[in-house]
Amino acid sequence: MLELRAIVWGVQDVARALAFWSAALDYEVSSHPDETWAILKLREGRSGPQLSLKLVHSPQARRHHMDLFTHDQAAEVERLIALGARRVPDWRYDPNADYVVLKDPDGNPFCVCQLPEDE
Repeated sequence: MLELRAIVWGVQDVARALAFWSAALDYEVSSHPDETWAILKLREGRSGPQLSLKLVHSPQARRHHMDLFTHDQAAEVERLIALGARRVPDWRYDPNADYVVLKDPDGNPFCVCQLPEDE
């Protein structure tokens, strides 16, 4: 089973986006932001996806994507491929990456993230 837990929003100024989106959505900072990455979460008592802000350098880059979370990443990746998704073959993963980048049938990227066993 997949859950939409995060929307990743590509921005050219993380601090500016953090100020704007936290006020616009009444979200709060979830982690220690830096100049390349910040996570906003809903305030206590509200439910919905977090908003992750990621620094992008190119105005032409695909800036937005969803993060889908699951306890069985491998099975979900295969299920999504059977439904028409495809792997991004040249993606360079960080050594400790907990996600797999796929594209939907229209070419829109999204990530399938592995949840920790205790969650």
